[in-house]
Amino acid sequence: MDLNRRAFVLGLPAAAVCSTLPTGSGLAQLALSRSTYQAIYAPIDDDLYPIPGIDLSKINQNYLRKVVPYETSEAPGTIVIDPRSRYLYLVLRDGMAVRYGVGVGRSGFSWSGTAMIKDKQEWPDWYPPKEMFGRQPELMEQMAELPGGTGMPGGPGNPLGARAMYLWQGNKDTLYRIHGTFEPWTIGTNVSSGCIRMINQDVIDLYNHTPLGTKVVVLGSAGSKRNQAASRS
Repeated sequence: MDLNRRAFVLGLPAAAVCSTLPTGSGLAQLALSRSTYQAIYAPIDDDLYPIPGIDLSKINQNYLRKVVPYETSEAPGTIVIDPRSRYLYLVLRDGMAVRYGVGVGRSGFSWSGTAMIKDKQEWPDWYPPKEMFGRQPELMEQMAELPGGTGMPGGPGNPLGARAMYLWQGNKDTLYRIHGTFEPWTIGTNVSSGCIRMINQDVIDLYNHTPLGTKVVVLGSAGSKRNQAASRS
């Protein structure tokens, strides 16, 4: 897996930018212009469904994709999620990481620990757990009988968005996902039932750079405090 810093930020093929990549930590100080962000979060003509562009005026600028200094003992390629600050980091080399804004679990649905990505899906179907039907019985009206059971087919109306990565611990599905959303204004808030939601353009970028077997670390409050200062820029 290529961990080219600038390719992650701009969403470009790594080979196209390797020759212009600056050295050291100077890239972290590179201020991306509004036009650059408009290009990053532009509409995507995906294979199955179009993905609308993002109205940047409705997104807290702190939660847009950025390469930042990040101190961690985790190996390059590891995903580190900090629910407290509502950031997801993809660890790069040389003390750097790609930082994405995320939406995280509401109070009572947060979790922490280490997992791995065992499955990845484009335009994933959604299979709510039985406990969710118990809390929100009205969800049944939106469900259909799918090959995997009672669920919602993938598509623009699906809460998992354009991509999903499935987190397992050993041979057990945690039922938690890293997934996209068609509600980008919720990024940076505590809104989900424990899953990690991302802007669709960001989850596609992460999906394209994340192979099966990738380690995922979800920090508790202590880990969050240790990493807050390191990731500020």
